[in-house]
Amino acid sequence: MDDAHNLNPPASLQEIEAATKAIGFTMASDHLTGALLRTLVATKPAGNFLELGTGTGLATAWIMDGMDTHAKLQTVDHDEALVMVAKRFLADDARVTFHLTDGGDFIQALTPQQQKFDLIFADTWAGKYTHLDEALALLNPGGIYLIDDLLPQPNWPEDHPPKVAQLIATLEQKENLRVTKVNWSTGLIIAVKVN
Repeated sequence: MDDAHNLNPPASLQEIEAATKAIGFTMASDHLTGALLRTLVATKPAGNFLELGTGTGLATAWIMDGMDTHAKLQTVDHDEALVMVAKRFLADDARVTFHLTDGGDFIQALTPQQQKFDLIFADTWAGKYTHLDEALALLNPGGIYLIDDLLPQPNWPEDHPPKVAQLIATLEQKENLRVTKVNWSTGLIIAVKVN
């Protein structure tokens, strides 16, 4: 089985990738992670989804490709140049709302609103290495928490591997999560909130 064969990427992906390359952004999500996101999102009809770290919208496009017509996605990033790429190709779809702000501030603003999500993709520091408990509190029971880039990456600073190990250990100790570590793509954790 070739897991990279016949991924059937979203229609906008090629254009987003070209625009991403043109601005020199090198931290975009992997196609395999995108395909998994699309599949997981499709398990949540009329779902409410949160992406922490829009980037140029590559993972956003995969998420939207899995959403039904009643689903909603909020995506947040603090880098305007990146978000402008994503908006150029995806903002015409009423199912997605873009937020240009710090991810940690966004998570903290959501907390008092008691807003809940069926899937959170944390692809930035906020909701992953910072504000983890606050992000997990935003999940509905049965909600999915997905993180990537847990296998060594060429752009990691020297002090990053211990942070990854600590994050994994922290998630494994959460009694209200069922955690699966996936040594695939860029290294993933898929966790489901059980209560």
